[in-house]
Amino acid sequence: MTKDPVIILAEPQLGENIGATARAMLNFGLTELRIAAPRDGWPNPAAEPLSAGAFEAGVSVTTYDSVEAACADLGYLVAATARPRGMEKPVTNASGAVDLIAQQASSVGVMFGNEAQGLSNDHVALCDAIMTYPVNKAFASLNLSQAVIVFAHAWGEAAGQEGRFEGAQAGVSDVASREALFGMFEHFEYELERAGYFHPPDKTPLMTRNLRNAFIRGQWTTQEVRTFRGAVKALAIGRGKARIKRDD
Repeated sequence: MTKDPVIILAEPQLGENIGATARAMLNFGLTELRIAAPRDGWPNPAAEPLSAGAFEAGVSVTTYDSVEAACADLGYLVAATARPRGMEKPVTNASGAVDLIAQQASSVGVMFGNEAQGLSNDHVALCDAIMTYPVNKAFASLNLSQAVIVFAHAWGEAAGQEGRFEGAQAGVSDVASREALFGMFEHFEYELERAGYFHPPDKTPLMTRNLRNAFIRGQWTTQEVRTFRGAVKALAIGRGKARIKRDD
């Protein structure tokens, strides 16, 4: 992957959306936010609650008087828009934009428009490519931070971020061995036999196979086997206590 792209907000209106944008960015590893001509100025106290601490945790903010100034040092620029512009520019989705950015040797920015009107044609004209999302044609109305997070997610995924689970098996114990499963089967079947479950007796082999097949499909972990055997034991003990109480 090339250097992380900067996110540019062109003339944003609400501080809340700036804060939510910073939060969306940092979730997927993006840390440079540029704000061009914010309506309510900057810093904006309304941004802090929606940022969830993203500014303190790593998102840097630089303000500019104009969109042109915000992108002056960038070699490649992508415009995020839901409206066709009739311009001769490559048009792609979020993952396609990530691919285009990865091919660039220079610094790259992804620009998003304001809440009321999005990017103007003049803003889009400054860009090398257009990024759009497969939204509902009858309702293309993403919130500013929502639009940013769609791209940020695509960027983080392409960068190989795995999240807190760090792989599909993180936090899960090893798959149970056949020996452990066989022990569980025998334990469970013994208690079922004591409870009179297998009836009529000639159906016992078929019923046992059905139970074992169901358990095998579950791909039980070592911890799950221990938990289940503990539950079977508790039920057996409880049944014994109930029998003693009835006898009394």
